[in-house]
Amino acid sequence: MRKRQRFDSRMTRIVLLISFLFFFGRFVYSSVGAWYHHQEKVQLQQINQPGDPTVQR
Repeated sequence: MRKRQRFDSRMTRIVLLISFLFFFGRFVYSSVGAWYHHQEKVQLQQINQPGDPTVQR
């Protein structure tokens, strides 16, 4: 009975570790995508600004 409990706790740790790695990977992937999207948006705003840089909206 003792050995079964040790195996179950070990499997639980492995599953949690794999889940965490998937979560972390998705977080990094979405963060990089969001950063590129933000940079693209900033560039578009700079292109569409009027000629007078002193006027603020």
